[in-house]
Amino acid sequence: MSTQKPPVLPFLPFALPEIGEEEIAEVVDTLRSGWVTTGPKAKRFEADFAAFLGDETRGERLHCVAVNSATAGLHLALEALGIGPGDEVITTTHTFTATAEVVRYLGADVRLVDIDPATLNIDPAAVAAAITPRTKAIVPVHYAGLAADMPALLAIARRHGLKVVEDAAHALPTTCGGQLVGTLGSDATVFSFYANKTITTGEGGMLVTRDVAVAQRARVMRLHGMNRDAFDRFTATVPSWYYEVVAPGYKYNLTDIAAALGIHQLKRANAFQAQREALAAAYDEALAGLPVILPPRAAVGDHHAWHLYVLRLSDGARVARDRLIEHLFAAGIGCSVHYIPLHLHPYWRDRYALMPAMFPHSQHAYERMLSLPLYTRMTVDDVQRVAVAVRAALR
Repeated sequence: MSTQKPPVLPFLPFALPEIGEEEIAEVVDTLRSGWVTTGPKAKRFEADFAAFLGDETRGERLHCVAVNSATAGLHLALEALGIGPGDEVITTTHTFTATAEVVRYLGADVRLVDIDPATLNIDPAAVAAAITPRTKAIVPVHYAGLAADMPALLAIARRHGLKVVEDAAHALPTTCGGQLVGTLGSDATVFSFYANKTITTGEGGMLVTRDVAVAQRARVMRLHGMNRDAFDRFTATVPSWYYEVVAPGYKYNLTDIAAALGIHQLKRANAFQAQREALAAAYDEALAGLPVILPPRAAVGDHHAWHLYVLRLSDGARVARDRLIEHLFAAGIGCSVHYIPLHLHPYWRDRYALMPAMFPHSQHAYERMLSLPLYTRMTVDDVQRVAVAVRAALR
């Protein structure tokens, strides 16, 4: 009888970025240029991003403002739209805290609402029911890379005179009704380039708007409220040291080192989406027939960015979510949960007297969900390995 043990497989992480030689060469070029903070590469990345989305949509030019995080972009967008003390902003409880915390930065209040149990996106009916005389804006989240119901949300906003800022941290290159998120009818859209997102600059984000006033305000506020940034002043052909601080701004600029990554990551965004979609399809096939709810697909003709592959246990599953996660980690597989809803966190729970019963769909989903590994460096064999481990745990 053989006593040979099966080989120990390497740990399969939850997410890994895919950085190529082009990104590395661009970063090296930036380091050698001597301009490592916000400068020519950041401007190029902004221009490339506008071109990727389609410089002009609906007859209006898109303005792209590179920032050091999506959190910064959301904060700048709401500030530029005049959100402040006494106002309310509606968003989903089923998101990362950054979506809501930026509202509190401005002294405004957050109204959290439930999700659609099928899509896990913000429920337009819940949004409509939450509107009060204090409501000034809606911040929908395109959860996991699937577009929220933007036609319904934009219609609600128009009826009530509300601003819309899309949290598109998961949503490049998601489409809605055949249009890329970022080109819809909202007042601003904010993307994330964090390390695990569909493209990465390590840390970073992009604010996109058609409103030139919003773009101008965001550019001023992203760098201390100065009316001229360092690149403009230090590259002028005549002495140009003078600037004025016109508002108490922030330090939200994206560096050229980060932008250098983004320039080439953006070129690969569509290929990355195709790889992620293929891996998601492989998961769907490998997990079919189990007591689970597979992630919702995009509408016919639209694209899901597949930032996350979120599996939910059916009510009849004999293994609890936490036990399944423990089993996967024991099998050398990383996973996560997206998200612990905001209504369960002490700050939001206590400030607004929130209870799980107020958000039944988010609560139900949270108790049964986990995010499986999904990134472009994965292989179909990796998907099969995860599926085998899930099947073993559910047995």
